Amino acid sequence: MAAEARLQGEGNLKRELDSLVVQMHSAGVTYTEAVKQFKRRYLAEVLAHNKGNQCKAADELGIHRNTLSRTLSDLDLDSAQIRHGLKRPSMSERPRSAAAVVNMR
Repeated sequence: MAAEARLQGEGNLKRELDSLVVQMHSAGVTYTEAVKQFKRRYLAEVLAHNKGNQCKAADELGIHRNTLSRTLSDLDLDSAQIRHGLKRPSMSERPRSAAAVVNMR
């Protein structure tokens, strides 16, 4: 059963990827730009999953941390921004609910 679910998931992923590739080609996205956008999104996802920790992300990706750091630099990605983007805003920056505003009066 687990193998069937995995195969079905892979089939769905392939269809979604095929659709995305067709859309990108139709929109005139160059190969270089497509690869760059894929790398940016994929690395941002892995970094977010690892809370911006480049060592853990590099291990998950199967690459050296220096390679990841250099690639992030080439793609203008900052793991610190990703890490800070995961933190909850301070209390003063959080939107107040209507109930909280009423209670303050």
